[in-house]
Amino acid sequence: MTRFLLPLAIFSVLVVFLGVGLTLNPRQVPSPLVDKPAPVFQLNHLHDPDKTLMSQDNLGKVWLLNVWASWCVACRDEHPLLVQLAKAKIVPIYGLNYKDQRDTAIQWLKQYGDPYTVSIVDADGKVGIDYGVYGVPETYIIDKQGIIRYKHIGPVTVKSLEDKILPLIKELQG
Repeated sequence: MTRFLLPLAIFSVLVVFLGVGLTLNPRQVPSPLVDKPAPVFQLNHLHDPDKTLMSQDNLGKVWLLNVWASWCVACRDEHPLLVQLAKAKIVPIYGLNYKDQRDTAIQWLKQYGDPYTVSIVDADGKVGIDYGVYGVPETYIIDKQGIIRYKHIGPVTVKSLEDKILPLIKELQG
């Protein structure tokens, strides 16, 4: 009898774990970097490779870091919203062009609009790794002290912008 009950018990436990896992939202993966200092970087500008941007250049202001690539289909979904946000001048948006070709990325921004105050190049993905990027697009809200306050995984939507991103930006700017 125990010969049949033990496998049944193990199977039941696995079914419970699978059931719980299927109810979780993969976009709500907690980031260990939230409420910690943003990783330090110094990267070249996409449009002017002779210029660099250091993360410390943004101390004293709230800013968004949007990780994007021209090869990213989901980036195209969120892009019109980022262009609209940039035109509203609520917060500076910095682009981290992730594992992309410079010419292709520049052409992509010409075609779809450039919402970025500056877009920087992370060709080898090392800065992305430091930020915990595991897929593009991802967007980070960084406060005046250089602390990551929020990480949004996937394309920014009107709902995520209205419900979480803009209220947090206004709170941090205030």
